[in-house]
Amino acid sequence: MTVDTLPAWLNFQAGQRRQQIAIRHKQLGIWQEKSWAELHQEIASLVAALQIRGFGRGDTLYLLSEPRPEALLLALAAQWLGGYAALLDISETADTLTILQQLQAQFVFAEAQAQVDLVQSLNLGQRLLIYANRRGLSAYGHGVLQRYAELTAAGQGSINLHPLAEPDQPAFRFFRLNLQRQIEQQVLTHSELLAQGRKLIAQEALTDQEEALAARAFAASGHTRYLLAPWLLAGFKLNFPENLNTRDIDRRELGPTLVAGTRLSYQRLAELVNQRLPLPGTPGRAVVDWALAGSEQSSGLRLWLSQILIIRPLRDVLGLSRARVPLIVGEKLSPQAAQLLTAIGVQVKPWPDLKNWQTAGPEKLANPVFETAAALEAKS
Repeated sequence: MTVDTLPAWLNFQAGQRRQQIAIRHKQLGIWQEKSWAELHQEIASLVAALQIRGFGRGDTLYLLSEPRPEALLLALAAQWLGGYAALLDISETADTLTILQQLQAQFVFAEAQAQVDLVQSLNLGQRLLIYANRRGLSAYGHGVLQRYAELTAAGQGSINLHPLAEPDQPAFRFFRLNLQRQIEQQVLTHSELLAQGRKLIAQEALTDQEEALAARAFAASGHTRYLLAPWLLAGFKLNFPENLNTRDIDRRELGPTLVAGTRLSYQRLAELVNQRLPLPGTPGRAVVDWALAGSEQSSGLRLWLSQILIIRPLRDVLGLSRARVPLIVGEKLSPQAAQLLTAIGVQVKPWPDLKNWQTAGPEKLANPVFETAAALEAKS
């Protein structure tokens, strides 16, 4: 590997694992698959199309989306051209509006009608506004507004352009507003992401046989580090649920080995376990408590009964029957939730989110090549 960047590793995996499955995405109840070779060709088409529309080195592509392959592929295409991907939290509408307005976003991916309306309400004069879900958008004018499928078709065909990204160049930018309503930025370079990815692979002995579930938005740097770099380095499968409402069903169908979530994610799973248990004070609950209390130390008949009658069914309900690397990004779990999940064999491991945010004026926000997360970490 001559250049250690995300697009370079995509090239490597496409050459090494051409027909192996890289991504699965559930659509209308059916899992759709893309091989590494197909993924590479689609990104090549996106690179060509973005270049035609004027996207180039130093430009930023803003992404407003729930977890879906289109957002990931567009991010890699932007990085291929020497640009950056900026991931925004679509649940924070007011903050997102302020950030887009102040940064005068010119290249935007808006997942569906709600996000398209949000961006168009700002009248920023975007050069390109891409969307994935066309529901409700058939009557909208075209021009800068372009459907993802049309964009890939416009750039159809292979390209000879080598990735322009450099290892120490920013790959992702994250924005938020502080208490004074000033924009704060966090920058992650290609080398930082890949170093974190290698650390996770070594720590958890990850292989190309893993099944990872992208059930959380990429707008948190912890999820980006957990998902993208290890996926490109190890070459495992990355799975996307149909939407956030179906994530529990989709997780049960997949049985992923690699899962990341926030404190709220795991609290919700712990609550699902609680709902399945008999009421406190009943004989049934006493049996369950007896079994779970001794599940870690017990052996023989007690362990066998605990596994068969209680632990395995509960893990199946959560879709965590095969999960061996459950990670939590950010805040810790409550002791009660952690104890309950540990009792059924789900030992959630912390994966700290980077806390190094910088307040910067318009000039530095326009040019993110300043102190990165790693540089700030070294100073602290």
